Amino acid sequence: MQLSALPTLLANSLQKLPPIRPRDGRLLVLLLAGILAVALNFAFSDALKTVEERLGVMGWTLTTDDAIEERITLVTIDEKSLAEVGPWPWPRQELARLVNAIDEAGAQLQIHDVFLAEPKDGDAGLVAALESSRGAVLAQVPILQSEQTARVGAMSHALTAVSCGAQPPGASSGISLPSTQNYIASHAGFSAISKGHITPIVASDGSIRQFPALICVDGMPYPALAISALLEATNSVDWNASVRADRSFFGPEFRLQLDAYPGLNIPLDSQGNIRISYKQAPNNFRAVSASDVMSGNIEPGLFENTWVLVGATALSMGDIVPTPYSGATPGVELQARILSSLLDAQMPYTPRSANWLLGFISICIALVLLKLAAAPARVSAYGLPIAGVVFPVLVLTLHIQMLSSSEVWMGWLFPALYSLLAASLLLLLEQSRVRVERSRVYGNLSSYLPLDIAKEIAYTLPSSAINAKRCDVTLLSADLRNFAAFSESRPPEESAAVLHFFFVRATAIVEQHGGRVHEFKGDSVLAVWDGQHREAALQALQAAQGMQEAIDQDMLTPQSASHLEPLALGIGIEQGPALIGSIGPAHRRSHSLLGDTVTITLRVQELTEELAQPILIGECAARQLNDQQLISQGSYLLSGLRIPHTLFAPAISELAQGKKKSTKRMPPKLKVVAGNRD
Repeated sequence: MQLSALPTLLANSLQKLPPIRPRDGRLLVLLLAGILAVALNFAFSDALKTVEERLGVMGWTLTTDDAIEERITLVTIDEKSLAEVGPWPWPRQELARLVNAIDEAGAQLQIHDVFLAEPKDGDAGLVAALESSRGAVLAQVPILQSEQTARVGAMSHALTAVSCGAQPPGASSGISLPSTQNYIASHAGFSAISKGHITPIVASDGSIRQFPALICVDGMPYPALAISALLEATNSVDWNASVRADRSFFGPEFRLQLDAYPGLNIPLDSQGNIRISYKQAPNNFRAVSASDVMSGNIEPGLFENTWVLVGATALSMGDIVPTPYSGATPGVELQARILSSLLDAQMPYTPRSANWLLGFISICIALVLLKLAAAPARVSAYGLPIAGVVFPVLVLTLHIQMLSSSEVWMGWLFPALYSLLAASLLLLLEQSRVRVERSRVYGNLSSYLPLDIAKEIAYTLPSSAINAKRCDVTLLSADLRNFAAFSESRPPEESAAVLHFFFVRATAIVEQHGGRVHEFKGDSVLAVWDGQHREAALQALQAAQGMQEAIDQDMLTPQSASHLEPLALGIGIEQGPALIGSIGPAHRRSHSLLGDTVTITLRVQELTEELAQPILIGECAARQLNDQQLISQGSYLLSGLRIPHTLFAPAISELAQGKKKSTKRMPPKLKVVAGNRD
């Protein structure tokens, strides 16, 4: 089989398929939108996830908590501190002085977002200062990037009762904790000091939104810095904890439970991550320069009964990360946010049923869109685009409300994307269906009406107002004489066949000469040429002569009965203004051609039989045909009119007149005002 035959074969195959009902088509479109939404989520997961995260945090940024966090105070290693104390890293003696100053100021716990990888002079004094304080925690950094292979210092203070391998049934089944063999930690001399990791999860756009609660290093789980701070505050020797799956419908996937805090359940996702809350604005965290603390230049009682976070804020130290509030936020602020959420027991999380809930929302959206698509064309044309914009906004608003009120990160992108795709595809489907339907209607109407009129009716809504316009036209009215008597003596099928043949031939002749058939009425044809000029009048005359020639040749072949006059054709032509358009109520419109010109043309055509002339021309059209050989037929008072009209006949019609002189009659009702019958 040749390739050129494939389109024809495919078209024939499609035509044999059963037609799809509109409802089934809409359901298929909704299913297609769902498939596309899933495919886009897989294909552009990073980009779409970034959009979801950046817009989703508006639940925090639009409704920020303005309360000052008084439980946590930041001690910043800023530019001022580097200028006064010296460049980083500071000597151990300076660090010991900072630790002692914080402790003397009344801090309950000091958390140092720094690590001391190399042994240096003064380590013993710093260790002593840390051990003598009310409580201290240092940082350590497991390296999750596979391209880095450093092992510096010694990791310490792993959690017990939490396995990094296969999880026992009913415990942490299904969780996948991050694992590595590489790290940077303080050297072994600081092993007695509690530690916690500060390794974040960096998104594709560089933002930090999640933080691993636990990271496995050499098969041992090490907690995050904030969690280590909680455990250190209890003075617990054994750091016992457990990870268990949450079985509640609206709960998180997993929970981290600390034995030292029986009422605290830290929500985790399937990778063991904590979501960082950005509910608090950056200026809600109190901060003081490390140099001011070391010099005693701080507000009295600032550190009383507080936890102090020590970390770098100087740009030169590189501990800067982007957040929803700023593109340059110190990493120590992230630790403060995590710690604040833990102290409030309000950690944001994604429910384990989130996908089911988002799917249910998508189904509800689909049902509404299906209802809109099935509505009348005007409702769906406006409703679907509006729904495609409103539904994503509503889903985002729902996400923002849940996040701001309950710290629940539901997500919103999939239903928003689905609603946009579904509304767009349904709108395309309905517009295509309407266009096909209107094209079908137009195709049907064009068989009954002129093309421009059929197009106007098919593509506009009906109205009860008059939709007509005034224009100059040239009219031709052609009528079959004696057709009533002809039909009386024959079966209706034969009469219909003759009439059909006449209409077909007459239409072809009119269109050949630049006109259009306005209507078929009974056994007559009314044709129109645009304009009141010589060319239109000449075309109408040529069309009339063509009809007369056709009638003598092959248009009307059936023979009349012997007692009946034969079929003949009478044609009237006139020019003038007319009103063309639709009139009548909205539910029953009629396309009409109105005006004196129409009446005159019809009356002129009626006189063709009385005057035994096959073609008669009104005086307005005759003026445009002054170069043609016309013969005046006199002035006549046309039926129903008050002004006499002079009629003309083309000279060629004299030949036809000679053939039919025996049929010429003058009824009494015809009033001749003036005449010249040669």
